[in-house]
Amino acid sequence: MTGTRSCIPACADKGSRPLRIVLLIQDLEFGGTQRYAINLVKHLNRSLFEPELWVLRGGMNMARPAREAGIAPNWLSRYRAVGLSSLFQLTGRLLLHRPDILYTLTVVPNIWGRMLGRITKVPVIVSGWRGLFPRQHERFLWRLCNRTICNASVLKRIMVEIYGVNPGHIAVVPNGVDSSFFLSDHREKSSDPLILFVGRLVPEKDPLNLLEAFLMILNLFPSARLSMIGDGPLSGRIETFLREHQLQHRVSLQRGIVDIRPDMAKAWVLAVSSVQDASPNVILEAMASGLPVVASRVGGIPEMVLHERTGFLFEPSNPESLAYFLTTLLRNEPLRRSMSAVARKRVMDCFTLERMVRETERVLLETVQDRKGARPGYAKREVGRMG
Repeated sequence: MTGTRSCIPACADKGSRPLRIVLLIQDLEFGGTQRYAINLVKHLNRSLFEPELWVLRGGMNMARPAREAGIAPNWLSRYRAVGLSSLFQLTGRLLLHRPDILYTLTVVPNIWGRMLGRITKVPVIVSGWRGLFPRQHERFLWRLCNRTICNASVLKRIMVEIYGVNPGHIAVVPNGVDSSFFLSDHREKSSDPLILFVGRLVPEKDPLNLLEAFLMILNLFPSARLSMIGDGPLSGRIETFLREHQLQHRVSLQRGIVDIRPDMAKAWVLAVSSVQDASPNVILEAMASGLPVVASRVGGIPEMVLHERTGFLFEPSNPESLAYFLTTLLRNEPLRRSMSAVARKRVMDCFTLERMVRETERVLLETVQDRKGARPGYAKREVGRMG
């Protein structure tokens, strides 16, 4: 990546050693936060930071991408769940190898990482808030960290209005993707209309609503297909739905995969049917791939998808509306191509990986300076200047 060093705040002490930063995450299962952590560790400026990735429990799906990025994760436990052994290991490691910065990601690390980080006197603790309503006792625990980083403005509003967090404590740094990595060739598109869904098969993502919409779409496009990529507790109900409606030959269901670019290249449109979501990274990945997106109007999604410009937004739990917008795109190739171009340009203008890393570096450095008594709130003002 280029351009990062020129944007380092003046408050950074370039003569000092790199800051040891530990990103603490629950697991390396398939997920947007896991991919975010790997990208951040890979691209942080090594003249400023010495990053490590600590993992609380087993889960190896994203281990290969981590290794390919030159990252050697430190597993604190290989068990399927976070237990006492994980927490003992975390406490011991924080005492023996205390980092300058502890950056906690996902719910369990945000609970235990902040508490144990305080107990072991980690100088700076930063918390990541990347879910709409994570059950991490935020009303009581936010004061245990020096700053919270959200990936959408709506999350900041929730933290302030519902959990009483000081607005100056929160920095908003939107997600970013490598647009060159996701560049696709339209000649690879499926000959049949193909809708893509990528996400965990959980009630919050509401994949069954998408299946209801797909049944309506088949009345107009009998050759349409739906590709669902993900895993989760609803997989059994989805398989039952497919059997009951004889959709096995029109709907493919596969577990999460590391590289979704081939699927993005073939698809005509991405569908996001969530009833509760924050800022799913797959939307930016689709837009970077030149895919129009039909997504529910929840959480931070409207901050990414521009209605009628890069795709369509619909009210959640409304399969008729979802089917209407998907059908609109499937039948109109010029509209798909127009939205494809605008979507990719929007990613390149507002949601690049370089920009995300640069702004995260800024917040981390200035949080360290705030901890030393220098200009509180500077990070908040700087991040607020993003386009």
